[in-house]
Amino acid sequence: MTRCIALIAHDQKKDDMADFANRHQSVLAQWRIVATGTTGGRIQATCPNLDVTRLKSGPLGGDQQIGAMIATGEVDMLIFFVDPLTSMPHDVDVKALMRLATVYDIPMALNRATAEILMTTHTP
Repeated sequence: MTRCIALIAHDQKKDDMADFANRHQSVLAQWRIVATGTTGGRIQATCPNLDVTRLKSGPLGGDQQIGAMIATGEVDMLIFFVDPLTSMPHDVDVKALMRLATVYDIPMALNRATAEILMTTHTP
């Protein structure tokens, strides 16, 4: 069974996530990819060869959908480009998602530097 990676990015980090996905297309193509709505759309536009399952937008429940997938063992890794300089109206959902990734002990990157390491050390 193909392992699953979840990709999420706050608004000011979406371009960075699309660039990251573009740079790592060959590795990401080996994963089942799920992403929150807008982030997934940006990745698909940049990397049309990647198969991305788009969930709801983060503020509309996408973060919670991914959290549920973590809790049920469907997500094996989380890359979440967080913008620490912008307030988030759904901050509680974001914290819950990070808590679930910690509780279920899945690799999680909250910035590009850590995500780069995960791409070179974790293969499906």
